[in-house]
Amino acid sequence: MICDDSVVIRGALARILESDPEIAVVAKVENGKLAVDRIRDARADVVVLDIEMPVMDGLTALPLLLRADPGVRVIMASTLTTRGADIALRALRLGASDYVPKPSSIGTVNDDGFKRELLEKVKGLGRLRRRTAMPARTQPPIALRPAPPIPARLLAVGSSTGGPQALFTLVQGLGRAVGVPVVMTQHMPATFTPILADHLNRLGQLPCTEARDGQALVAGQIYLAPGDRHLLVEGNRTSLRVRLTTDPPENFCRPSVDPMLRSAAAACEGRVLVAMLTGMGRDGLTGTTKVIEAGGAAIGQDEASSVVWGMPGAIAQAGLCHAVLPLPKIAPKLLEMLKGGRP
Repeated sequence: MICDDSVVIRGALARILESDPEIAVVAKVENGKLAVDRIRDARADVVVLDIEMPVMDGLTALPLLLRADPGVRVIMASTLTTRGADIALRALRLGASDYVPKPSSIGTVNDDGFKRELLEKVKGLGRLRRRTAMPARTQPPIALRPAPPIPARLLAVGSSTGGPQALFTLVQGLGRAVGVPVVMTQHMPATFTPILADHLNRLGQLPCTEARDGQALVAGQIYLAPGDRHLLVEGNRTSLRVRLTTDPPENFCRPSVDPMLRSAAAACEGRVLVAMLTGMGRDGLTGTTKVIEAGGAAIGQDEASSVVWGMPGAIAQAGLCHAVLPLPKIAPKLLEMLKGGRP
């Protein structure tokens, strides 16, 4: 279902979605009230929900949609503004599954990057909903590595498609007992990263800030890579700090997970614990390889709980993981490994 007050945008989104044979647009409505009224009959797996609409806006409609159909996955369509980012991330904490930056014109609707992101998120979330009603697939066994003998100095987290919601779950699960600094790279526009850091900070667990160049890394705090900047880790055996760069994108991304992990492996002499969460592509594979070669460890999110099993799947299938787990079980395993526990 597409819910947007602009008939032009509704039509453009429908054309993009229906260009993929796996997707059918079952309804197009112009406000949140109509979406709520039609959600049961439409039997939609995914709703693309605009935020600002007459009659009923997206944030008002969201809980009503989830009450009418608890299994439906909602993608918030947000403008690339600070206010839009804040509302979109508030919606994620209220039960939305993901967001897409809303196009400001037909020209940006037709942008290849926007098309790819929209299709990935709709298909990934649609598959997540339908997995609950389908028999589990038999997965080939994944080779797991033994835990390293020395606990890590740093926890490094990478995520992309579906990542904000996964990060909320992870941070809540970590609580306040993390005895190392935490660095995170989430593929996200520059407008959104300070808002994401603020929302992670508001969870009341670990303090979280958008990372600043030259900032010292302190145990028990989270440092989020700013949009359009790679976050690198520098330091020695006694101290670590952030270095932000505008080096070219890697894996079509800036920030990218790979440079964060490569630099962390060098600065920490391998004493890095990687958590790779849901995301498209293979960003993080070469960086995780460097971490493992230097003596570190990695945990990947499993396919069943990932919106897209690209990034965690890449390191799992390469034999780099010490555990591959559903999202709710990742934080307890990280805490166990940070304390030097054994699988």
